[in-house]
Order: sequence, then C-alpha cells, then structure tokens
Amino acid sequence: MANRQTRLIFFKALYQQVLVVWPILSGIIMVMVACGLLVGWIEGWRVTDTLYFTFVTGLTIGYGDLTPKHFSSRIFAIVIGFCGIILTGLVAAVSVEALRSTVIDRKS
Repeated sequence: MANRQTRLIFFKALYQQVLVVWPILSGIIMVMVACGLLVGWIEGWRVTDTLYFTFVTGLTIGYGDLTPKHFSSRIFAIVIGFCGIILTGLVAAVSVEALRSTVIDRKS
C-alpha cells in the first residue's frame, strides 16, 4: 500500500512540474519540428523520414541512416541537436524535482 501511495504522490508531483515547464517544452518541440521540416524540405525527404530524423537527432542518438548533405540543413540539424539537449535536461530536471517533492511529502 505504501508503494502505491508513493507512486501516486510522485505522479501528482510530476504532473505539476510538467504543467510549470509545459510552455518551454512545447516551444522547444515546435522549434525542433520546424527545423526538421526545413531540413526535410531542403533535402527532399518524406515527412515521415523528416520527423524520424528530427527526433533521432534531437535525442542525440544519431543513427546516421539519414544525413543532411546541404550546408543550410546541417546548420538546422545542429539547432535540432542543441534543442534536444535542452529538452533532455528539462525532462531530467522535472523528474528529479518530482522525486524530491515525493521524498519531502513522504517525510511529512
């Protein structure tokens, strides 16, 4: 029962933290997708390949199966990568803050 209550506290805290940073998260995701669509348009890729490239690059996985050839699309790919690093950091920060709130709530 205690584990279930702890999970409930954690998910409530996580939801609250996501609501706080949602404008930033959604803005970063929109910048990533916009840059990705520009890369796909410049390179002549399909939309599905473009979105795949955007999130693989943004999550800094970088399989290398799709690579931009033009200089301008490479610049956009760098922007996608930086946005992905910021996005990953925000998600980690939100998770850590939710865990911290859970520990504080459990102690009180």
